[in-house]
Amino acid sequence: MKKDVSAQMLGEKIAETIRQKIIVGELAPGARLSETALSEQLDISRNTLREVFRMLTQEGLLRYEPNRGVYVAVPDMAAILDIYRIRRLIECDALTHAYPLHPAVAKMAAAVEEAREYRKLSNWRNVGTANMKFHTAIVELADSERLTRLYRNISAELRLVFGHLNDPEILYAPYIEKNAHILALLIDDQNEKAAHTMMEYLELSERTVLAAWSRHQQSS
Repeated sequence: MKKDVSAQMLGEKIAETIRQKIIVGELAPGARLSETALSEQLDISRNTLREVFRMLTQEGLLRYEPNRGVYVAVPDMAAILDIYRIRRLIECDALTHAYPLHPAVAKMAAAVEEAREYRKLSNWRNVGTANMKFHTAIVELADSERLTRLYRNISAELRLVFGHLNDPEILYAPYIEKNAHILALLIDDQNEKAAHTMMEYLELSERTVLAAWSRHQQSS
């Protein structure tokens, strides 16, 4: 029994490691994953890695192609629409019921400053990572482990969408100061306005992503 629990914990730990690699942009959408290379890099057996692959395939982050191997998933339009629908439900509600002294507010502020610093360097991948941190912190305002876990998976899928479109400046640059504005509203105890602004923000982001996705489909 102990061995089974230990193997499950290891599998979950490795799955989270791969999710984080997706979230920070280390694993690109469509990339083939080598069992040999990953098992050596992560210092785990190939059987454990295969179980992790099955777990992440069920989550929609990986896809298995018979006789070809395992690949990082490429989200389609239906996935994009669903991701944004879930984001609106979670993030806007979290802002509505948050309080300005919540510890996650400091994380939001740190993420805004981090994005500004990377903008100076035109490091758009890291701007994107900082943006993910900002939105994850918003979800943490809800004090729900289940929502945080759900959003972690959504963040990974969202990063795959952005990585597939390969237009990071357009996708990230306009939202750095929008994040700062939402943070300022929250600190000023204007929760309803912060939530309404986030709703408009996510609708704009969704339209931008869908337009970029359509351009990408036409050119491919």
